[in-house]
This record gives sequence, C-alpha cells and structure tokens, in this order.
Amino acid sequence: MDFAPSQTDPAHTCQHPPVFDDAFFEQLIDLFRWRRDVRRFRTDPVPQALVEELVSMATLAPSVGNSQPWRFISVESRERRQKVIEDFNLCNAEALKTYEGERAARYARLKLSGLREAPIHLAVFCDMETLAGKRLGRLTMPETLSYSVVAAIQILWLAARARGLGLGWVSILHPDVLKKTLDVPAEWQFIAYLCLGYPQEEHEDPELVRSQWQARLAEPGRLLHR
Repeated sequence: MDFAPSQTDPAHTCQHPPVFDDAFFEQLIDLFRWRRDVRRFRTDPVPQALVEELVSMATLAPSVGNSQPWRFISVESRERRQKVIEDFNLCNAEALKTYEGERAARYARLKLSGLREAPIHLAVFCDMETLAGKRLGRLTMPETLSYSVVAAIQILWLAARARGLGLGWVSILHPDVLKKTLDVPAEWQFIAYLCLGYPQEEHEDPELVRSQWQARLAEPGRLLHR
C-alpha cells in the first residue's frame, strides 16, 4: 500500500523552539494591561523605519487560508486628512443626537479621536477578492477575511505599546467616504482608521473608565460551559 509523503519538511522543523518563561509571561500580561486606545498624542514625529517595523510585525498575524488580506495605507496628504476629520466631525455630531440628557452631555465631553494631533494616520483595509489562500476556510464564513485583518491590527497595537507608542482606533467614520477619500479598489473593505504617535499621558485604565462612560465588566460569566 502506498502512503502519501509527509507534509512536514524535516529541514524546516525547529529543533530548539524558544522558551517563554514565567518572567516573560508576566511582562506579556503587563503589555496587555497597558495597551490603551490613545486619543491624546504628542505631535513629535515618529521615525518612518519604526512605522514600517510595526506594520511588518502586524503581518505576522494569523489569516484564514494564509490569505494575508490586510492592506495598510499611510495617509499623509493634508487634504485627505482634512476630509477624514470633516467626516469624523459629521459622524460624531450624528452620534451625539442619539443620546439624551446627562448621557448626551457626557458624550459631548469625551475626546474620541487624536486625528488632529497624531503624526501617523493608517487606514487599514481587507482585500475581499484576494486570490491568496485559494479561498481555503472562507467559503462558509467569508467574514474570516476581515477577522484576519483585525488580528493584524491587534498585533500592531501591542507592538506599538512595546515600542513606547500609542495607537487609537477611530471608528466614528463613514466607510464609503473613507474609500472614496483614499481612492482604494472597490473590492477593499474598510476595517479601521488608526492614529499612531507618542502618547501625552500613560494610564493603565481605559479613558472611558476614567470618564465614567463604561466600567469594566465583572469577570464571572465570561467563560461559559455547555
């Protein structure tokens, strides 16, 4: 009886994988705890080589079928940035109208983006028609393509924190407006608009907790058993 050859190439098998000890794990927990959604940035420039390093690290993320569908755009044009800010202001005003009373007043006081201060703007898209991966794993769940891009953003967020940078995710935007502003292919799905730079402040707790908008939820119930 014939057997199919092994799919694992012994030449590429790591004989001495890295060991992540308890000290490393404690530092990893600190990194998770100190990763913040930053809105208050210093205007100091960020070296381009550092930005490229962080994006390169982000592409180590898992992706469905190894499709690697993430597409990063560095938004550097003043005109395009201004259009993004204008759209944010419009969306923010629309969102404010959905609240009333004290909640509306509290929303109006929140700082929800660092668009004007952050030296680096990154728009992140998902190529929904990529041929890479040959559609493996996404025929029944095509949304796993965009999930893959979100995984890359999380790595970028943590890597930025580890390099002393802050990252803020601006979601109060119209996706169609962003696609038009940045003139991207029709098959690219808008995932995130990110502000990157050195933070003005350092906090372990989220700003929305300090602003009494939303407290952290209690631990019990997060892991359910069936």
